[in-house]
Amino acid sequence: MSDAKLGVGVIGTFAWADKAHLPGYKAHERVDLVAVCDVNEERARAAAEKFGARKVYTSAAELIADPEVQMVDVCTPTHTHLPLSLDAIAAGKHVLSEKPLHTEAAPAFDAAVRADAAGVRTKLGFTFRYSPAIRWIQEAVASGELGEIYHIHGFEQNQQWLDPDFPLRQVAPGAKRDQLIPSSIVGYGSHLIDLMRWVGGEFGSVVSSMKNFIPERVIRGEEGRQRVLIDDGTVGLVEYQSGAQGTLQTSYIAVGNYPGVELRVYGSKGAAIARLISEYDVQETLMVATKENFEFRRLDLPESTLPPGTTLATPWPELYYRNLVRHFVDEILEDRPQECTFHDGAKSQEIVDAFIKAHYERRWVEVGT
Repeated sequence: MSDAKLGVGVIGTFAWADKAHLPGYKAHERVDLVAVCDVNEERARAAAEKFGARKVYTSAAELIADPEVQMVDVCTPTHTHLPLSLDAIAAGKHVLSEKPLHTEAAPAFDAAVRADAAGVRTKLGFTFRYSPAIRWIQEAVASGELGEIYHIHGFEQNQQWLDPDFPLRQVAPGAKRDQLIPSSIVGYGSHLIDLMRWVGGEFGSVVSSMKNFIPERVIRGEEGRQRVLIDDGTVGLVEYQSGAQGTLQTSYIAVGNYPGVELRVYGSKGAAIARLISEYDVQETLMVATKENFEFRRLDLPESTLPPGTTLATPWPELYYRNLVRHFVDEILEDRPQECTFHDGAKSQEIVDAFIKAHYERRWVEVGT
């Protein structure tokens, strides 16, 4: 391992950057946090002071053009992810973008192609790939430890918006509020789909049901409750190309704690369950069983699976994002194989689109059609 450092510039310094992205860069000894950027200069300067950035910008274009910035982190509102990422790619910079890269699959696939052509690396902010428990399951499947995989069940559900007066982040401009608007399948489902695809391989076809349970909500930036028929919960079935079966459930209104992610994998040799749920000062648990010893038992992973300086009591946004940052920085500096790229983000969006189409057309839909 060399002593080289990676020059990083972060665009966007609001809540998620403050509790996930920026702590990851500050904690990594191989990162030079060159600059932060925000349209709110006061907020940007506060972030620079807190996390040790050397420069402050209010113009994303100026940050991207900075010759010391080798990798750009896009942590901004959804509609800006793709254009800022494309600007970074065009400037020859590696880029990490929050998800979704785009709300349609085709532009995301195009961005992945452009990055490959430019010779730069990409990563999408699928936080939960960087859970030690999830990574153990992925490796156990890939190595054959669990045998032939029969079932994969994914859940992301918590009570974040069970209270109608807790402000919904946003509703897409122009959305017809008297019709069902895909929401949990997009915001939560994309994470689950990425995990289920990473562990189980490519999806073949899907069927789904989306439903609104709470028709009136407070929406951030608007006065009082508004009638808006968002998808509060989605359930779906998956037929994998391998022949395995999958189930998926997302919910904004299921009683339980954040982040509410659970992945269950059942194979011919064994099974594993990862619960990424903050309970009793622990962020996640991993349970395993074999066909000979079929009572599930807790498996405690070694400290080496955690980012340096963290424990399972570290708040999950920082815990998992430290791992994400560490993997991406090391991929770039050590020329390791890419993982969780813009192509993976595009595949996730393609599958989200298939679930939505399956609901509206009340039928099984092949992924990519």
